[in-house]
Amino acid sequence: MARGHQKIQSQQKNAKKQAEMKKSKGHDQKMAAKAALVFTCSICKSQMPDPKTFKQHFESKHPKSPLPPELEGVEA
Repeated sequence: MARGHQKIQSQQKNAKKQAEMKKSKGHDQKMAAKAALVFTCSICKSQMPDPKTFKQHFESKHPKSPLPPELEGVEA
């Protein structure tokens, strides 16, 4: 039965090690990328990181629609 006890101890030690690794990792790349997408197109719901890209998207993908008021002063 000594082997069963060693197995349990090893699993606990590994779980603790994995938790510390996960905690020390910090923020992950997917969450940071998602947080950077702050502008959302009201027509197609695609997300853009900055107003310049948003205006370029809007002019190319939705040319017949009127420009939203938040993009009036933005230069593309």
